[in-house]
Amino acid sequence: MSLNELEITSEEDDLFEHYRIVADKGQSLMRLDKYLSLHVANASRTKIQNGIDAEAVKVNGQITKASYKVKPLDVVTLSLPQPPRDTEIIPEDIPLDIIYEDDVLLIVNKPTGMVVHPAFGNWTGTLINALVYHFQNLPTGRNGEGRPGLVHRIDKDTSGLLVIAKTEFAMTFIAKQFSDHTIERTYNALIWGEPKEEKGTIIGNIGRSAKDRRVMDIFDDGSQGKHAVTHYEVIKPMRYVSLIKCNLETGRTHQIRAHMQHIGHPIFNDNVYGGDKILRGGSTGSYKTMVDNCFSYLPGQALHAKSLGFIHPTTREWIQFDTALPENFQSILDKWDTYVKYQ
Repeated sequence: MSLNELEITSEEDDLFEHYRIVADKGQSLMRLDKYLSLHVANASRTKIQNGIDAEAVKVNGQITKASYKVKPLDVVTLSLPQPPRDTEIIPEDIPLDIIYEDDVLLIVNKPTGMVVHPAFGNWTGTLINALVYHFQNLPTGRNGEGRPGLVHRIDKDTSGLLVIAKTEFAMTFIAKQFSDHTIERTYNALIWGEPKEEKGTIIGNIGRSAKDRRVMDIFDDGSQGKHAVTHYEVIKPMRYVSLIKCNLETGRTHQIRAHMQHIGHPIFNDNVYGGDKILRGGSTGSYKTMVDNCFSYLPGQALHAKSLGFIHPTTREWIQFDTALPENFQSILDKWDTYVKYQ
């Protein structure tokens, strides 16, 4: 049976690779350990067996044994430790948009589409690969986890400002401000619809979805996830969409994206949280053409880390940085503004 006859997905977290395999309709009965060793790349039968013994393998949602016989349409899920790799990060001559630099830190304006640090599926072409090329001896922080200078991060398809520490002290000093929620971070986002309130606060624990680890769910009752608070303000309503400003009290994964979806206003063109569909207005004619054009012009969600403020590690003075919206983001705002004005 060929791999083309299987549905296989792989996701990444800090320690594991996650797979979901649906057996073909014509699958003959086969031991589970043998089946997986044939269909999971670079995984030995011993590694598969260890995963089964550790109860990291399930068939149709149930823990089972290696001797189980896989049958047609069985759904097999498994989590395996990522293969070891060289901890050395390969320097790459990738241009950086540095808007500020001194002896202890720098502020980088990250473009849309750049992954911040190497991880499963993205070992090269990242911001960290660029940083180790342009700067020597960046601190690695706690445990030396191979993320030189990195104090915080933003999503691949989110553009905007990041602070990079150049010394161990600067990393510790700035990281504490993130931990204490005293960092000031402002984002601009284009969302679907117009919120009922011009200003608002979204409070809801954020944790990974049990159905899809790429997605963060909101747990209003606080039963799971981590406490998260997002403040938003409408800057410009445009009937079908709105440009908003968001300030973060906390910095959870996908916080703004998950919170805005939770209140019914997903970020425009966010393909993980449903914003890549027409959610307001009609679905035909010139309106659909205009929206599709905006989707094609913007490579990811319309979210930009616009400003960043914190106390400088050396001077102990408050410093603030701001950057303009990317050209493609500004362009779709102009398109919406023109469309609404003349319709």
